[in-house]
Amino acid sequence: MNNPVPHLQTALTGPLHEIEQHLLNKQVEIECWFRNAWQNLAAPINSSVDLRNAGFKLSPIDTNLFPAGFNNLNPELMPLCIQAMQATLEQQYPGCERILLIPENHTRNLFYFESLSVLKDIIQKAGFDVRIGSLLPEITQATEFELPSGKKIILEPIYRKQNCICIDDFTPCLILLNNDLSEKIPEILTHITQKISPSTELGWSTRLKSIHFQHYGEIASEFSAMVDIDPWLINPLFRNCGEINFKTREGEDCLINYVQELLDEIAEKYRQYNIDQQPFVIVKADAGTYGMGVMSINDPEQIRQLNRKQREKMSSGKGKTTISKVLIQEGVYSFETWGDDNGVAEPVVYSIGHHVIGGFYRIHKQRSPQESLNAPGMEFEPLAFVNACNNPDKTMKPNDSPNRFYAYGVIARLAVLAAARESQEIQS
Repeated sequence: MNNPVPHLQTALTGPLHEIEQHLLNKQVEIECWFRNAWQNLAAPINSSVDLRNAGFKLSPIDTNLFPAGFNNLNPELMPLCIQAMQATLEQQYPGCERILLIPENHTRNLFYFESLSVLKDIIQKAGFDVRIGSLLPEITQATEFELPSGKKIILEPIYRKQNCICIDDFTPCLILLNNDLSEKIPEILTHITQKISPSTELGWSTRLKSIHFQHYGEIASEFSAMVDIDPWLINPLFRNCGEINFKTREGEDCLINYVQELLDEIAEKYRQYNIDQQPFVIVKADAGTYGMGVMSINDPEQIRQLNRKQREKMSSGKGKTTISKVLIQEGVYSFETWGDDNGVAEPVVYSIGHHVIGGFYRIHKQRSPQESLNAPGMEFEPLAFVNACNNPDKTMKPNDSPNRFYAYGVIARLAVLAAARESQEIQS
């Protein structure tokens, strides 16, 4: 199998090689550490983690509990996906036989439906009866959609029967959300007796990225102490302040102060590691997805100088939700490039439960190494994790493909572990 890995265009690879070497040398201890860490935690059924590889630093920048993009995974990984789904559902929901999959409120985004079709296929082949129930009011009867791949999916209307959600005579044991609930928690999903995963409280109408990265920071510190590295090498620094209104500039001074504080802290780490790059931060919505409400800042004055169009863009998220809280996150360069055009690339790693099952490179030929790649014009190339996620090759160089994939898998699993702690805290 071909294991494509983008070229790492930076000479500043020393610390990253050290990280990878630590992970290779301590593989047995790492796997034991993860096994113990999962003893009393339930991993999300499925998740994806966006990583950035700066050569001198490798860290997550986002963790998605309602991932799309399953259609971008390597098809050869399907057996691994099915096995992981079986193990996860059997462990967390023993006796479950019927699953209702609730998707995003799309009817025109056929590429999202391609992802939904693959996810449904994985669950079905794992031995479960699966139906797709839509929250859209216009779906009043079973509606079939033909997809570009030639596949078909059927969306069906759901209804409430006392404290259960049903489709016709189909009463699911488990409701699996693939809808991130950006606007609000639908009334039909409240106070029901069936299990819902993830919890509706983890939807973007209530969840905050800053809380997730608090958990990740704690886990990164615990893990780094075990492998004897500086936690900063795998952990993006961050700040968050109170309410912000980009249109009226309310809260702007707080934002500027925190941006400067974080830039100063990053600059100090760069001096420590002799990194000849300009520090930058990413200001993004503290709740939400789809790459909306995101900007790269290397000087706090850039915030004061935002024009009306930029302020409008930073004020509105998915579904025209209002952005009133932002995460100020350390910007991590992405020095991986793909293809003859040297498009900037970042790995996105997918997990089912606590099992890494694959991923892809998100590539953008029009974006710089310090910009978000989750934007129109992005492309995808599958990651061949099948022989690499838990099986590095110590006879190879630390950054050869199986070993780099192992490093990606380890960092992604740390983020999934943080999401599990986050979920436990919300539901306790």
